[in-house]
Amino acid sequence: MDTGGPLTIMAPDLAAKVAGWLATLAGVRRLSPKTVEAYERDVTQFLRFLAGHLGGAPDIAALAQLRPADFRAFLADRRRDDIAAASLARSLAGIRSLIRHLEREGAAPSAAAAAVRAPKRPRRLPKPLAADAALDVVSIDAQTADEPWVAARDAAVLGLLYGAGLRIGEALSLTRAEAPVAGGNPLRVTGKGGRTRIVPVLEPVAAGVAAYLSLCPWPLAPDGPLFVGVKGGPLGARAVQLAMERLRGALGLPPTATPHALRHSFATHLLGGGGDLRTIQELLGHASLSTTQVYTGIDAARLLEVYDRAHPRA
Repeated sequence: MDTGGPLTIMAPDLAAKVAGWLATLAGVRRLSPKTVEAYERDVTQFLRFLAGHLGGAPDIAALAQLRPADFRAFLADRRRDDIAAASLARSLAGIRSLIRHLEREGAAPSAAAAAVRAPKRPRRLPKPLAADAALDVVSIDAQTADEPWVAARDAAVLGLLYGAGLRIGEALSLTRAEAPVAGGNPLRVTGKGGRTRIVPVLEPVAAGVAAYLSLCPWPLAPDGPLFVGVKGGPLGARAVQLAMERLRGALGLPPTATPHALRHSFATHLLGGGGDLRTIQELLGHASLSTTQVYTGIDAARLLEVYDRAHPRA
């Protein structure tokens, strides 16, 4: 069976429609390149399955005749490879997106794909750090790097994740001209799906960035990266992850203490301090409030834990 991309494992009429769908995802819906890549990969797996399931390269007519049982057979085939429910649900979402595109083009109905229930995802609450642990992590004194400027850089990056709720990619995409300064303008951050949000900058966060800039030995062009590696090139996410791994060992933190856990901590601590969900949604850049509501589960779980420990009849 052909192991190429999706455009090489189907009939030409369907290949043209899939190419148009991918272009729409990137150009019209403005999904991130990684999301488009994930959808393309999921559809590739589906088309490879159909080639074997139907006995030949699928075309538009074959997709138009698919029944719910055919989609369920694909999910069952993937489940036999121990694919997690979340990945299966994402695969089905990508396939449905393609089928809906075909329906809009008048090429195939979407009723069969819509009739398939997505695998139920196990509910997993984010794992934030305790407030004192988060403050330790972003302290420059806790950093394990030998060179002072690298320690200041690591503290500044981690400080943006916890103090501003940035994703690691958002922090590393900042330019020198966008460096937050004390008393300056809020950060304008472009996140997932090209969505832009405004994030206030706390005084300690701006001070951490200023400390890094005062020690950085490399010249930083205004339109170049704010954070650089030891050789002066753009800082990669892996370097930040390694710095966090060393901090876990030095501070005795659990394996769940990752850079992204600092973003979870930002949201959880804001909610625990009385922040409202809508505001936290805006600060995090979530498209849907339901995504932000997961943090209420953490707050409720902690409340019950305190209740169990403290109540005489617990």
